[in-house]
Amino acid sequence: MYHKLSNKLRISFKDKNLLIGAFVHRSYLNEHPEKKISSNERLEFLGDAVLELLASDFLYQKFPNLPEGKLTSLRSKLVCDYSLSKIAKKLELGNYLLLSHGEEESGGRKNPSLLGNVFEALLGAIYLDQGLSTVKKFLDIHLFPTIEEAKKHRDYKSDFQEIAQEKFKITPVYKILKEVGPDHAKTFNVNAYLDKKLWGKGIGKSKQEAEQAAAQKALEKIR
Repeated sequence: MYHKLSNKLRISFKDKNLLIGAFVHRSYLNEHPEKKISSNERLEFLGDAVLELLASDFLYQKFPNLPEGKLTSLRSKLVCDYSLSKIAKKLELGNYLLLSHGEEESGGRKNPSLLGNVFEALLGAIYLDQGLSTVKKFLDIHLFPTIEEAKKHRDYKSDFQEIAQEKFKITPVYKILKEVGPDHAKTFNVNAYLDKKLWGKGIGKSKQEAEQAAAQKALEKIR
């Protein structure tokens, strides 16, 4: 199955386990404790950092006259779940996910947050197996050409960050207050702060969704 995906991605992995590991959701391991494998969370962590670096470089080169605040806002829109999940759906990455029955039944294969995470985990796997240049080529094909579409997307976190930096020279901080429910049906409560002052509260079915809701409330207040 993953050989087919490797062909679709046009990347021949030296270590096939890295590719498979990018698709192991934590919920799958909860139901299969006998499996001697790890979830994709570490790869996601690495892929997120690689993505931020390459996206920053791309935007820096493409928009030489934009100030830091505008570049930060653009980067947020380019690498948000909305953008990443659209590419993940196009590549049908959801079909390769290893999920628990509960996550499967709750529509995990189409969950934008989950798809965004697996896209980042895949970048982490590509980076470890092939290096930074191959990740850049992959993003040059699949992500960076979507910049004009991404610019049109309403991203409350990006908008709030841009305004906060312009008005107060402060970057917003988001804190998860609590998580309620099982892994496949969690609800997150998030607060948005500027220098420890609360500006917005949000609730969502993912951390990203809750952060967007908190940022939207903060925007209403700051304006």
